[in-house]
Amino acid sequence: MAHLTQNPADKERFVCLYPVYINSKKTLAEGRRISVEKAVENPSCTEIRDVLAAAGMNVYMENKIHPREWNRDGQFKGRVRVQIKQADGSPCQDKFSSRKDVMIYVAEMIPKLKTRTQKSGGGDTSSQQGEGGKKSKKKKK
Repeated sequence: MAHLTQNPADKERFVCLYPVYINSKKTLAEGRRISVEKAVENPSCTEIRDVLAAAGMNVYMENKIHPREWNRDGQFKGRVRVQIKQADGSPCQDKFSSRKDVMIYVAEMIPKLKTRTQKSGGGDTSSQQGEGGKKSKKKKK
């Protein structure tokens, strides 16, 4: 028996999303599952979770690592489980009928997150002081 349960609403049957799947820095052999044009640079699990939670999806995180991920850093850790089908087998939301739909949506939305838009805001050191310790030292001469 492949699964303990056939019910898509059970947590074990939620779809797995690793950040590797939508990472533009990875190759297909390294685990990327969408095209580079649609992918995001180094997405994190929390970003994926935030985007899906904001879309109203039933989502939770697990402390797992993708099998092809050689880097064991905390940044690359994590897996997001998301429910895309209800107990009767119908999609929870019409726009997410498959895991690929979910991946493409997440990849589109992550660059629009506040954390992403602030970081790429044209070299303004006052907004970046807490995050980039090494970067801010280089700028102050």
